[in-house]
Amino acid sequence: MFDLKKNEKEWVYETWKKLDEKLQVVAKRSRGKFPFWTADGMHDDIKDTSINCWTNGFWPGLNWLMYIGTGNEEYRKTAEAGEELLDMALARPEKISHDVGFIWMLAARPDFELTGAHKSWQRLKVAASYLMGRFNPEAGYVRAWDWGKDNMEKVGWTIIDTMMNLPLLYWASEDCGDPRYKFAAMKHADMAMWDHIRPDGSVYHIVVHDPVTAEIVEKRGLQGYGKESSWSRGQSWAIYGFTLSYLHTGKQEYLDTAKRVAHYFIASTCEDWLPKSDFRAPETPIYYDSSAGLCAACGFLELAKIVSEYEKRLYVHAAMKLLMTIEKNFADWSTDTDFIIGNSSGWFSKEQNVNIIYADYFFAEAVYKLKEFEPLFW
Repeated sequence: MFDLKKNEKEWVYETWKKLDEKLQVVAKRSRGKFPFWTADGMHDDIKDTSINCWTNGFWPGLNWLMYIGTGNEEYRKTAEAGEELLDMALARPEKISHDVGFIWMLAARPDFELTGAHKSWQRLKVAASYLMGRFNPEAGYVRAWDWGKDNMEKVGWTIIDTMMNLPLLYWASEDCGDPRYKFAAMKHADMAMWDHIRPDGSVYHIVVHDPVTAEIVEKRGLQGYGKESSWSRGQSWAIYGFTLSYLHTGKQEYLDTAKRVAHYFIASTCEDWLPKSDFRAPETPIYYDSSAGLCAACGFLELAKIVSEYEKRLYVHAAMKLLMTIEKNFADWSTDTDFIIGNSSGWFSKEQNVNIIYADYFFAEAVYKLKEFEPLFW
């Protein structure tokens, strides 16, 4: 599937081996946890009050990837433990945001696809219904954050991250034959394509709309350096998100948009292949975001599968450069620590040089793709 060079093939083989050697230890040690950060190298444990955290699908998802790739039952046990605990989150609709796709497409869909588990199917359908409930049909977008009268100032907010949650709606339409879910997902993707993506391929993190007329009220930066900057993880959400929307719909504009954002990302990282937290931030201090590069690499590998023969190597080359450079500079393969990839960034203004679970997830997913394991759960 991927035309890799000899050294790249060797790297993939050795890296998957190292992932398994480390994670078979960590999977047991962190079973029943929902890690976000690490503290002194060990996974933290998100408590009951944070059961709805948007990152809670990545640890079960990581273990499902490893189970498919190795057949080791310990990974399955850890993944299932996390999936079952997440039922507490579904019981709290007032705490649920647009990020249900991040959570249940990685925690429940693998179980359903691999085993046909009815409970996993139920979780997916409930999560999809919650996401559908956030769709504003008049304005044509999925609301990002927060329910309730206390958060009415955010009723018109859309964020680029939502592109990665739309596959849950596509899945719901495919599963039940109801086109409404797909219609809502495509309306949101169309909005994001028009309102969030600049002509040069850079991305606005937040767009504030009038919830009745859909007119743009304001554009914001939030997790990046500033309103007109280029938050790198937002770029990666767009690359992978629009690629996934193309895979589910076949709409050419989504593929064109994914490629435009991808080319901007490649141009912004190709000097040393270590993605900065924001591509338009001041030269100093330098803050990196490994998670942005790893998510982008996953998107590049999917793009390589669907573009013309003359374009494939561009995306495979970029993915391999990101993966190999980030691994060389920021990986920790010791079994005395729980994290794999360091030097990620939550926000530009805070949470710099941290170890975040979704960096580990996207790193493993990219290597999983390069090993040509199936399926892809997005």
